[in-house]
Parts: sequence; structure tokens; C-alpha cells
Amino acid sequence: MTDRVLDLLRSRPDLAELAAFPFNFDVERADHVEAVHLASGASLEPIAGDDTGGTYFLSGGTAVLYASSEGSAVLFADSVGEALEMRIRLPWWCETLSADLGEEELLAEIRAADEETHEGFAAELDSLRARLISGLGLPRRPLAELVDRSESAARRTEPDHLLLNSVELRAYHLHEAYRQPLRDTVLAPGREALEGLRSGDLGRRQEVAADPVLRAGVLWAARHDRREGDLPLLRFLLERENAERTDWYRERRLAATLVAEHGRAEDVPLLRAATHGEVTDSAGAVEWARAGTAEDGEFTWIELARRQGRVEHARVALIRMLDDTGPDEDRLRALSRALESLGDHAQAARAQFCLLSLQDTVRGRATEAYVLARLERRKGDLAAAGRALERARAAVGSDATEWHRRRVTGLITEQHLELTLAAVEAGDAELAKTTMAHARALLARVAKPTAKALGPLSARAKWAVAGLPR
Repeated sequence: MTDRVLDLLRSRPDLAELAAFPFNFDVERADHVEAVHLASGASLEPIAGDDTGGTYFLSGGTAVLYASSEGSAVLFADSVGEALEMRIRLPWWCETLSADLGEEELLAEIRAADEETHEGFAAELDSLRARLISGLGLPRRPLAELVDRSESAARRTEPDHLLLNSVELRAYHLHEAYRQPLRDTVLAPGREALEGLRSGDLGRRQEVAADPVLRAGVLWAARHDRREGDLPLLRFLLERENAERTDWYRERRLAATLVAEHGRAEDVPLLRAATHGEVTDSAGAVEWARAGTAEDGEFTWIELARRQGRVEHARVALIRMLDDTGPDEDRLRALSRALESLGDHAQAARAQFCLLSLQDTVRGRATEAYVLARLERRKGDLAAAGRALERARAAVGSDATEWHRRRVTGLITEQHLELTLAAVEAGDAELAKTTMAHARALLARVAKPTAKALGPLSARAKWAVAGLPR
């Protein structure tokens, strides 16, 4: 996609020189200090740089993302023209600008910063601004509007414009002021629907009754905003959870907890059905609710985001969590599985690689190695998948007599066959033949029922290898 303002800068050296100095938007410096990409997979094109090593990118085709050389990134503007207008009229050397200031106050702050930073040159800045704005055909919006647009853009950095280091896959930093907590994002529809239920909105009631995902949001919103008079609508929510019996038992248990806290005898039959007989009387209901209060946490909001279709919100949260996670096996395993469920096999493999490094038992090394092999294959790094399978084979060794080793060996064998097929499809004959040779050796060691179950996959792999050029 072409951009009129960017095309002008690239075709008019006089305007490009002026944009570069003093306004620090240099189209001749359009290369970043390291390889980067967007977590969303959207397009990313470097278009300019500044004298600190920072880079401006076209993000997703039209928006402008700024990345510093020190690992932070923020959505700067919604277009190149808007970015230039901000860079020219809201100069980077003025750090005191705020949307709370009026027009005259903003102008005074800019002039004071001009005088302090460009002593002896400040008088020329206004004429240079006017010249570049005119040359690029930019509008002259009120300064307060520009500041507001700048802050609005920054708050929309996530989830669509999260920048990653392409080698380590770690996310660039974003100031906390511009990060929206995932809990607030996923609870917003539920909070709105909850208010509708409280006001007696029949349309909302029907909507919540028919939509288990919206109902889940309402339940979690109600948990965080308990009010007198909510019991009738809580009963309604629990009745719907009981009636549908979805796989999301956590919401059914949460609804039961919220009702049980009131300790009403008339609710006991409803609670008995919801809890499979755990609650049998009103006094026991209160004790049960206190003992089993539903806990929420980061993964609660990630799962709700996924169910709502907010895949990028969930992905951003998981990547941020992974960046902040140390040698914690349970957390790394949960992150790996959650990222895999979103289809982000590269980030899942990053978590899985760290998890594998923490294993100190044969079973742990074998199990986590074959999972890593699966993730590496799915992300397209077949060589890395082969190395992971080598670690898995080394872990189980030649003794597959114990039941758990036999089971894990069967899973490892399956991954060898899958990798063989992937290697054939990719045209890597050497990897395909080597992996198939290991698969044959493993098939001779697994239990007969496992070998039989793997028979169709094994046959496909053998025929695929047989068809390779000799």
C-alpha cells in the first residue's frame, strides 16, 4: 500500500531533509537495530528512523509504530501524515505535553522547550514547521487534538501492534499507562449485560440465556461486583448453567457459589443439582461456598478472551506472561499448552524449550521433548523437531519395559512418523529417511496395540519415503 505523505518524502529530497532535521523523521535511516515482526503476523515495514537508533514502521499497512533501540515500542499514529504532523508540531524535545492542557498552554510549553533545546535557533522553528506542513499538505489541527490522538494511539498498541524480537520472540516493552488489563477487556461485555439484568431488561435476559460465553462474563462480573438484590438473577444464571450442562463447569460452579453464599433453604434443590449432591442444606451451602470460592487468575481471563474470539488479546497476555516467567515448571507448561491452543506454535515452543531444560527425570525429559518436537514441526522448523526427537530418544534409552516408558515411546514414535511425512512434503529427503529409520526401530519396541494403532500412519510414512529419489 502506498502512502501519499511517505511518497512525497521519498521523492522530494528538500522535504525529506527538513523532516530529518530538526524534526527527527529520517527516511534515509529506515533500518532497525534487529530483526522484528508483529505478534499478530500483520505486515511491518520500516519507513524512517531517528538519531537515537529508533525506527518508525508502517504497521498493518497504514498505522505508524515507533520502536526504540532499547526495546520499547508504541503505536505512534494512525497514518504517516498524522505521525509527521505530531512529530513536527509536538516536538520530541518537549516532554511536558498533556491532553489536560489548553491550546495556549500547549503552545507556551512548546515555545519554552524550543528556547531551551534550540537556543539561537528557536526563532526559525515555527517557519520550518510551516514550510514542512505546507510542503506535505498536512492539516493544522488544534494542538490539544493532536495530543489526544497521540495518547489514543498509544493506548491501542495492544493487541494488534505488539512488536517481537524475531530471534528471541520476546515482546518489546510498553508503558503500563498504555496497557489495558485483560480482565477489564473480557469483563466489559459481562458488566454491561449484568447492568441490563439488574435493570430488568428482558432483551438482555434472553441474550444472556442464549449465550454461554456472555453468561460466563456476567458471572465473573457478578463475582467482582456483589450487590444486594442480585440473588434472583444469580438463580436465573445458575438455572441456565444447570439446564445447558456445558463443558465449562467452572461457570456452573461459580454460579452455584454465588447463590450458595446467600444460604437460602429454597435454593438447596438447585444447588444440589449443580454440585452433584455436595450441597444438601442451607447451612452447608454457606460453608461449601466459603470453602470452594472460585478463584480467578490470568488464565481465567485468557480462556474467556479465547472463547470471546479475542485471540490477539489472549496471545498478547500469554507472551507478556512468558516473558516474565522464570524456572516455574507448572506455569511454563500451562503457557506452552495455552499458546499451542491459540495456534502460536513458535511461542509455545519457546515456553516448551524452557520447560524441557528443567526436567530431571527420564519420564519428564522424554515427555516434554516429544511435545517440543510436535511444536517445532508445527511451526515449520523441521530440523529443530528432529533435534527434539533426538533428546526424546536419548531420554527413553533402549529400555522400554516399564509401562510409562512404553507409553511415552509410542508418542515419540508417532512424532517420528509425523516428522517423516513433513520432511517428505518439504523436500528434505535426508531428514525424512533418517527419521523413518528411527521410527522403524521404535516401532519394534512399542507394545503391539500401540504398533497396530500407528499402522496406518506408519504405512503412509513408509510409502512417502519409498517415493523419494534414490
